[in-house]
Amino acid sequence: MAKHDDAAAGELTDGGGVAVLDPDIEGIDELDAEDAVEADGVDEPVAEPAKPKRVRRIAAVVGLVLVVALSALVGWLVVRTHRATAVDERQSQIVQAARQGALNLTTIDWQRADADVQRILDSATGDFYDDFAKRSAPFIKVVKEAKSTSTGTITEAGLESESGDSAQVLVAVAVKTSNVGAPDQQPREWRMRLAVQKVGDVMKVSNVEFVP
Repeated sequence: MAKHDDAAAGELTDGGGVAVLDPDIEGIDELDAEDAVEADGVDEPVAEPAKPKRVRRIAAVVGLVLVVALSALVGWLVVRTHRATAVDERQSQIVQAARQGALNLTTIDWQRADADVQRILDSATGDFYDDFAKRSAPFIKVVKEAKSTSTGTITEAGLESESGDSAQVLVAVAVKTSNVGAPDQQPREWRMRLAVQKVGDVMKVSNVEFVP
């Protein structure tokens, strides 16, 4: 009977012995296989390759160069604009001084001749001032005796040349005159070249020429 019980728990071998069957062996193999599959399925984080230091350094240098270049460009544009504005303002003052000088010379009323002549002198300088000052008294006398009135209108003015504090300006002016003998005269077109000189902070007329 004992041998029968042992055989029931195992299998007979060729040599007559009994091979013991372990009921847990097959289950263990299955668990090991499942664990292996699960281990293979785990996602491991993949490390990103770091950027080479050389590339980062080059990018930083390029960025710095661009910033410096842009700053220099902006500064140059500001200086250029400022200089251009200053030149435009100076030339505008020169032309305006010549226009006013031409108006002063061609707008004279016998009833206020003294004030009109003084206005001419106030806007003059140099040899032109000296010459006109000498002739101002006889000129006023003739204007009053003839009851002469003249009115000038600037039709065109432009800077001809500039050198240092001096400049030449061409001015076209239409002048309408009247006097006792000819009360209603047709306007006449005059072209004048006025030399303008800077005196202190003011532009003044230093010479006047009539041009064809």
